Amino acid sequence: MSSWTPVTCRCCDSATVQPLVVIELAENVQPATKQWIISKIESHAKDGGAQLLAHPGEDDDGDMILVSAPRCTLLQAAEYLGLAKRYNDGSMMIFSYKDRANFMSADDVEEFLTLAEKQYIVKYELNSVKAPQADSIPGVPVKKGTLRPRQTIFQKLEKIGVIKQMYPLHEKQKLDALAKAWYSNSRYWGQPLDSIQSYFGGPVAFYFSFLDFYILCLLPPAVIGLVLFLLPWESMNGYILLAVFNMLWSTVVMEYWKRRGSGLAHRWGTLYLTTHFSEPRPSYWGTLGHNPVTGRLEPYYPSWRRKLRIWLGSVPVVCSFLLLVVAGMVGFYKFEALVSDFHRKHGSVLTSPLLYLPSITHIFYVNVLGMIYRTVALMLTEWENHRVESSFQNHHTVKVLVFSFFNCFAVLFHIAFFRQDLQLLRKRLASLLIVSQILNQCTEVLVPYITDKLFAGQGKKLSEDDPLVDRLRAQGSLPAFPGLFGEYIELFVQFGYLSLFSCVYPLTAILLLLNNITEIRTDALKICRLFRKPFAEPVTSIGVWQGAFEVLGFVSVISNCCLILLSTPVQGYCQESGISMGKALLVTIFLEHCLIALKMIIAFVIPDEPSWVRTEKAKMEYNSLQALTHQTL
Repeated sequence: MSSWTPVTCRCCDSATVQPLVVIELAENVQPATKQWIISKIESHAKDGGAQLLAHPGEDDDGDMILVSAPRCTLLQAAEYLGLAKRYNDGSMMIFSYKDRANFMSADDVEEFLTLAEKQYIVKYELNSVKAPQADSIPGVPVKKGTLRPRQTIFQKLEKIGVIKQMYPLHEKQKLDALAKAWYSNSRYWGQPLDSIQSYFGGPVAFYFSFLDFYILCLLPPAVIGLVLFLLPWESMNGYILLAVFNMLWSTVVMEYWKRRGSGLAHRWGTLYLTTHFSEPRPSYWGTLGHNPVTGRLEPYYPSWRRKLRIWLGSVPVVCSFLLLVVAGMVGFYKFEALVSDFHRKHGSVLTSPLLYLPSITHIFYVNVLGMIYRTVALMLTEWENHRVESSFQNHHTVKVLVFSFFNCFAVLFHIAFFRQDLQLLRKRLASLLIVSQILNQCTEVLVPYITDKLFAGQGKKLSEDDPLVDRLRAQGSLPAFPGLFGEYIELFVQFGYLSLFSCVYPLTAILLLLNNITEIRTDALKICRLFRKPFAEPVTSIGVWQGAFEVLGFVSVISNCCLILLSTPVQGYCQESGISMGKALLVTIFLEHCLIALKMIIAFVIPDEPSWVRTEKAKMEYNSLQALTHQTL
């Protein structure tokens, strides 16, 4: 078997090389094509290569390439990305390759960079390899393998099917240790966040940190809701107490999460990530032209055409799905009327459960429609042809959030504020939570458990046959990690149920708490055992989801104030006191404005960053300025 690429730098020389990423080729790829790909991986950056290390796998004609990275490539990429690392005095500093001798453990890459960072750097370097001029891929038909100037080579290879898949490798010992500390032991609280961030990267670590924080924050509303449920809460104006608490709770939770998130980003060295000029997305297409900023040849697609696609294509499709939501809501009301009429005519104890059948049926309809829409939303966003990844993600997220809000909450808003039937709202919310809990336990607990038991033995058998190659192929046979989009949507909907409507059903928080305690373990099991290891880009926070949760917090003020007005105690008080609904509505609007002002005051009073993070940032800015002054002198 051929050896790894020899390094050209003495400081990068090592007796052992750690495989980081596997590139799996199509079975019919020609040896000349494989050798050309390896040459692009090995070549120096100035020669249009990735400046990485390559190993041809089983043999020179095989369908696998192992990729690693020399020390200098890793450190230079860390500087370019703006990762912060520990300086010799213990403080965090943005890494500088020239000043690497003064950073703790910089001479030991295994300790200096996490596994997730090294694997992302490999992917980043591969995606940076572009054709310097018009070229063709050896061993591929000219029509299929023609490269345009500045075209991303490895994305082209994936698009035409030469590269079947590319994935980072697990380290069995580290994964087993993480799994034991994460979900296999008797841990009931807290997550090994530093280990998660080191192994799986920032996006996964931030998600589990947010979920862990969210579970902790569910304790106060769960206790209050349980107490109010056990007491005669409606006669005690429990509506008002729980509604006001929910409005303030949502603001305090998100403000304290900002503080926690900034502290984690500082600890993980991503709070100061460098912002670079955004390169086009790999799937971006258009007429070749010179970029006015960089002067490089790249595809150009007019923004007016993209806007036409958005307004004349995507918006009508999204509106069509919203109409399907309305159609489902109408069907729910008609089905409910039929069941209620049947129960009145032939009612008995046995027919009472039928009253929940319309809600259960509609919940299934909503879930299926949501799954279909998410696929359509992704296709629409791809079709819009956004140039940069941030624009693509924002448009995709907005599409899904708008639909999810409408799909999950439209019926509840209609029941509450148009039909003004709080008993039906309570029944509907209870059905949503209970059915969702059952579905979640089946899909999140039973399916992962059964899958892990069924396929764990197969993986062990493969690894015994060939400890190296079969284990790599076993990892490649796992399904790709679907990402955290669906998990955040689930939390977004939960947050909406709790902040918008839980005052009519006090057990909302405790049901969500029980669900999420299980969720955090099953999510850990899935990412560790059931999917391929994902690449993880360094991030500073949970991103756009922060704003989505905050918007729900402001909408909750309007929702809860209206629910207070419609509550039985307030309605009875108005009738007894002779207060007209017009006056009561004015008082409600005044209360709403006061509460919004109070939420804004709370958000202003609670700093987004803890004082120690602000101090560390100031120190780093001062040290960076001092270093720049010394370099200038």
